[in-house]
Amino acid sequence: MGPLDGAGRSVGAMKVAVLGTGIMGQGVAGTLLREGFDVTVWNRTRSKAEPLATDGAVVADTAQEAVAGAEVVVTVLFDGDAVLEVLDDAAGDTGPDAVWVQASTIGEADTARVVRTADEHGLRLVEAMMLGTKKPAATGKLVMLAAGDGALLEAVRPVLDALGSKTIVAGDTVGQGTALKLAANAWIASITAAAAQSLALTQALGLDPQLFLDAIDGGASDTPYAHLKGATMIAGEYPAQFALDGIRKDIGLMQEAAQGTGFDTGLLEALSGVYGTAAERGHGDDDIAAVRVGFDRES
Repeated sequence: MGPLDGAGRSVGAMKVAVLGTGIMGQGVAGTLLREGFDVTVWNRTRSKAEPLATDGAVVADTAQEAVAGAEVVVTVLFDGDAVLEVLDDAAGDTGPDAVWVQASTIGEADTARVVRTADEHGLRLVEAMMLGTKKPAATGKLVMLAAGDGALLEAVRPVLDALGSKTIVAGDTVGQGTALKLAANAWIASITAAAAQSLALTQALGLDPQLFLDAIDGGASDTPYAHLKGATMIAGEYPAQFALDGIRKDIGLMQEAAQGTGFDTGLLEALSGVYGTAAERGHGDDDIAAVRVGFDRES
């Protein structure tokens, strides 16, 4: 719900603008509406934002209109260019006390560009990367990976608490949350591909792939994620929770961030290859579980 007074009574809904209503943005906006925030949404393709009007959101025609009067602006966009374009277009339309929460996974280089642009416009900026997919976003169960000035993070704490089951503060510099998000998504990319590999190998050796999941069930190497994605892989149906092209973009950002650090990117390169194969076979818009098809030889 919105901010409370000392007695726990509502003192008015915090006004939040959500810029970008793709898979994650829709979930974010829906959660904020359910928790009592006053939400305005904008998406470059308006039709993707309009369903949120049914839940009580105001659908704006422009980013400038969306941020006018907002106390918190949350950007949930695909890449750095999109974030920078919105900053340039709408920075002058927010009040001086508004806080911009950069929640898009855009990598370290573009995050640095965003920081510079925000400084040029005099914007108050923090970041809060979202660890999770479509369902956690829609149910307020994300893990928020935040960074920035502590006072500004406290100012947006009601939003972070509504969206996430917990908030991890990576540091006081915008960019540190991005670094942690890249490391976390490397884990997601790796275990999804590893589950796909084991299921594919089980099947290639003439066994029911479900046997692999049964074998690890309850053991030290088990993870609920393997069963979640494994069921999708066995069914061969991949409705997008986290689009495969999205993780491909993130793997590229990981490789870019690792340059000059002494970190060996060999595993990232292998992941890029297998996810790339799945994309080439027409699964770029499907869920990352579709990496499973990357382990099949072309017939």
